[in-house]
Amino acid sequence: MSAHDLIIIGGGPGGYTAAIRAAQLGMNVACVDENARLGGTCLRVGCIPSKALLESSELYAHTRSRLGAHGVGVGEVTLDVGAMQRRKERIVGTLVKGIDALIAKNNITRYTGRARIVEPGRVAVSNSDGESLVEASRIMIATGSKPAILPGIDLADERVGTSTEALAYERVPDSLVVIGAGYIGLELGTVWSRLGAEVTVVEYQDRILPGADAEIAAEARRIFERQGLRFDLGARVQGAGSAGEGKAQVTIEGRDPITCDRILLAVGRVPSTQGLGLEELGVGLDKRGFVQVTEVFETSVPGVFAVGDCVGDPMLAHKAEKEGIACVEGIAGRPVHINYDAIPSVAYTDPEIAAVGPTEEQLVARGIEFRKGSFPFRANGRARCLDATDGLVKILADAKTDRLLGVHIVGPRAGDLIAEAVAAIEFGASSEDITHLTHAHPTLSEVVKEAALSLDDRAIHK
Repeated sequence: MSAHDLIIIGGGPGGYTAAIRAAQLGMNVACVDENARLGGTCLRVGCIPSKALLESSELYAHTRSRLGAHGVGVGEVTLDVGAMQRRKERIVGTLVKGIDALIAKNNITRYTGRARIVEPGRVAVSNSDGESLVEASRIMIATGSKPAILPGIDLADERVGTSTEALAYERVPDSLVVIGAGYIGLELGTVWSRLGAEVTVVEYQDRILPGADAEIAAEARRIFERQGLRFDLGARVQGAGSAGEGKAQVTIEGRDPITCDRILLAVGRVPSTQGLGLEELGVGLDKRGFVQVTEVFETSVPGVFAVGDCVGDPMLAHKAEKEGIACVEGIAGRPVHINYDAIPSVAYTDPEIAAVGPTEEQLVARGIEFRKGSFPFRANGRARCLDATDGLVKILADAKTDRLLGVHIVGPRAGDLIAEAVAAIEFGASSEDITHLTHAHPTLSEVVKEAALSLDDRAIHK
C-alpha cells in the first residue's frame, strides 16, 4: 500500500494542474486517471481537438471564398479530411507528452486505472492487473463531466453521436443535425458547415446560446445564418436514430422530422462521478449530481475535496484549473478566493463569442442598476483590414459607481480581447479606467475602448 499527502482522482485540467501546484508546495502527490493519456476531456476529445479542426476548417473556408478580395488567386481547393484529422491528433499527442513530462518533472506518482474511494484517506485503483490500495491524508475529486443524454436518442446508432464522435468524422457529411445551440454545438456545427455540410441546429429554447447575453446571442445568430447555418428553435426533440438507406432522422414534437446523414447531440454536460463510491462514503450531491463543496472545496466528508466540472457551473477548463490550484493552496494553509464573475467564457466560432461577468438579463434579475454601451467592429480600421467586421463589444457598468460589471463580445478574436475585461473586473476597474488606457492603433482592442466611451456618448468613431 502506497502513502501520499494528496491523491487526485482525474488527470484533466483541474487534476493535473492541482497536482503540479501541490508538488510545488512540497506535497507528496499521486494522480489517478483511468486513461493512459492525461489531459482529460479537454485535451483528448474536447477543447484542443475542436480548436484544431476549427482552425483547419477556417483556413479552408477562407481559401475558397475570401482570398480573392485580397488579390490572392489560388487554383482548385481540395480537402483531405484524413490529413486534417492527423494534424489534430499530432497536436493532441504533443500536448499529452508535455503533461507527462511535467508530471515526471514534479515527481508526481501516476496510477492508471479506475478509482474508488473506499474510505476517507483510502483509494482503490482497479485496472487489468487487478486492484491496489493507495493512501493519503487528503483526496481530491477532479473527474470532470460527460455529455448529457436526451431520452429517445440512440447513441448506439453509428449515425448518432456526441462531440467525441463529431471530432472524428472520416468524411464531411452531406447534412448534419446538431441538437443543442450552446457553445459545443455551434463550434462543431461551424467546423462541418465550413467544410461543406448542410447544418441544421435544433434547440429547445427560442434562442441560441442559452445563458449568454441576449443581444450578443441575437447578433451571433444573424451572422451564423448568413454563413449558412439553419436554426430550428423552440423545438422539443423526441428521438433520433437511423432512418434506413444510410440516413438518420430527428423527430421533433409537433413538427416534420428532419432527415440527415449525421446527428450530433450537444445538449450540455453532466458530472462524471459514477463508480467513485461517493454515495457510500456520504459525500453530499445536489439534485443534478454535482458534488457539494465548501468555499475551500471540501466535501461533506472531511479530507475529501472536489473541483472542476463535477462541482458545477461554469463547466470550463480554466475554471477547473483555477479551482484545483485554489484548493491545494487552501490545503497548504494559504488564502482561497475565486471571483466567479471574473471567469471568462469563449465560443471559438467565426466570429468568436466571449464574455465575462453577468449578462444584462442577469443584472436586471438581480435588481442591479447599470449603464451599457456598445461599439461595432465595422467601424474599426483593423477589423476592416482583416475583412472581419461582423459583431460588437458590449459593456455593462454599475449606474452609481461606474464599476465594470460585464463585457460581452461577438467579433474577431473575441477570445483574446476578453482578457482586458477579465483583468479590469478582477481588479475592480471602472469603464472610465478603460477609456484612459492607450490602446494601440490600429488594433481590434480599440473597439473595447470605444464601447467604454459609448457609456457616456463619447465614442469617437460612432
